[in-house]
Amino acid sequence: MGNPTGFMDIERKNPPKRDSKERVNDWNEYQLTPPDEEVQAQAARCMDCGIPFCQAGTNMTGSGEIGCPVYNLIPEWNDLVYKGHWKEALARLHKTNNFPEFTGRVCPAPCEGSCTVAIDAEPVTIKSIELQIVEKGFREGWIKAKQPLRRTGKKVAVIGSGPAGLAAAAQLNRAGHEVVVYEKEDRIGGLLTYGIPDVKLPYETVMRRVQLLEEEGVTFKTGVDIGTTIRWDELRQSVDGVVLCTGAQVPRDVEDVPGYHAKGIEYAMNFLTQNTKALLNHNLRNNDYISAKDKDVIVIGGGDTGVDCITTSVRHGANSITQFDINTEKDEMRGEEDAWPLFPMTYKQEEGQKEAEAVYGEDPRAYQWLTTEFLTDDTGNLTGLKAVQADTVYENGKKGRKPIPGTERIWEADLVLLAIGFTGPERDLLEQMSVNTTKHGTVDAAYGDYVTSRTDVFAAGDNRRGQSLVVWAIHEGREAARECDRYLTGSTILP
Repeated sequence: MGNPTGFMDIERKNPPKRDSKERVNDWNEYQLTPPDEEVQAQAARCMDCGIPFCQAGTNMTGSGEIGCPVYNLIPEWNDLVYKGHWKEALARLHKTNNFPEFTGRVCPAPCEGSCTVAIDAEPVTIKSIELQIVEKGFREGWIKAKQPLRRTGKKVAVIGSGPAGLAAAAQLNRAGHEVVVYEKEDRIGGLLTYGIPDVKLPYETVMRRVQLLEEEGVTFKTGVDIGTTIRWDELRQSVDGVVLCTGAQVPRDVEDVPGYHAKGIEYAMNFLTQNTKALLNHNLRNNDYISAKDKDVIVIGGGDTGVDCITTSVRHGANSITQFDINTEKDEMRGEEDAWPLFPMTYKQEEGQKEAEAVYGEDPRAYQWLTTEFLTDDTGNLTGLKAVQADTVYENGKKGRKPIPGTERIWEADLVLLAIGFTGPERDLLEQMSVNTTKHGTVDAAYGDYVTSRTDVFAAGDNRRGQSLVVWAIHEGREAARECDRYLTGSTILP
């Protein structure tokens, strides 16, 4: 590395963001652009370690994740940035990641948890450096559409335009195939567009890359629900291969909780999707979305989607916001179960939680609360819920919740947002296609091969692996494209 003592001489400086209390008054992105010199100084902290676990890309089943799922060449582009070779750093970044402007904004950065510096100090700001490399590339005009050198004459349909679908389409087009991406919504992007608030990932950022893909030859068709708008057998007759990237869209429900039919209980993704559509269509001037304005909001679920609900509710002007996290409050230091180089399961505040604290005066999280009943008035409108604190227990290898006696409480609420995950992909299309599914309801396609029970159909992303990260979807989209290319041509040039 160009600065062998950088990790000792330079302290970590987190990337700048707009003030939490001010930015809740608009929907503009909260990321700020640091000076090049500051980014280069942070890149200098990347040490000359023997094994760069940051780029390992290993999914330790049952233990956690190590490093970057797309195998980003992190030490290489960190060193290039430090030396001021930004364009070369961009080339290295794009070798492994089609969309660093997405992951640089929304990835939880398992790479930083596995950074060797993180053994006894703060990790390198890998995620921020990644974002600044690609954004500088766009500003300088270095990122341009590149047509494939030849066309194979093969046609491929990619169903779904989320991160897996976009990655698969980009790679298959690069291999020379004619690619058509089908999206059932009115805009391209899948969860990138409708599942992540604009303040984290602006729609313009997604469309900037989509327009590049169009210039490179990828065709996008919106408002097309394969299986309904176009029957599966009709589509299959018109193409040589299919990559299924429909995501895991079936939300986990609360049907076992009395009162779950109350008016005012909404799935988080419906809440987020309607808000973004209304924001893009008319800047929230009409009442065609679920509003949290003047409401006591309880978000059930402690993950990223729950935080996105907080981000949105704060900007609506909610009266109060509480986030139920069924888990205990995390420690600030790693334990044996998440020791380096595993992803650290430590306490941290996400940006939406910081915003809620700035506006309402306290962190919105309430730990270990288990909802036992939803309460309504005489007309069926939600008025609150009953909840009890609970411990997480394991019996016969299965996780369960054990209520703590004497902790029962009634919480006032007139809007509850369910952010408790997804159970798998929608089944109608899978049944039309006659592809096998697993006992978990996901598409049965082995990791690394991605081929389904139909040899001409490949699956990637959340519909295959279950609910996961954007970066894992990009990884699987790239790999499924490689295997589809191998099926179509007998060999492959794709990594």
